[in-house]
Amino acid sequence: QVQLVESGGGLVQPGGSLRVSCAASGITFSIYTMGWYRQAPGKQRELVASILGGGTTNIGDSVKGRFTISRDDAKKTVYLQMNSLKPEDTAVYYCNARLGNLNFWGQGTQVTVSS
Repeated sequence: QVQLVESGGGLVQPGGSLRVSCAASGITFSIYTMGWYRQAPGKQRELVASILGGGTTNIGDSVKGRFTISRDDAKKTVYLQMNSLKPEDTAVYYCNARLGNLNFWGQGTQVTVSS
């Protein structure tokens, strides 16, 4: 059974930092492309960042220069470091694991940026 469990969300002030984590089980983690998506109320889910099994990253334009994605294959965990947070970053952040036609999602973690 595949499980992706996000943690680390919460409330942070504008300009602050937060790191969210996603622990995976039930998959051969190292060969999966791992990604973070987010969905704000009334908006479509969008890709924030992804990282291939070899470590190549893709960062969304709206967060480039502020967010970084990394992975620890030994811990089967992917991280999203979010710096210089803005109110428009407020959303539910979802972890994704993808390999060919296989596509798995976590339950999401809420990130709220507000003073």
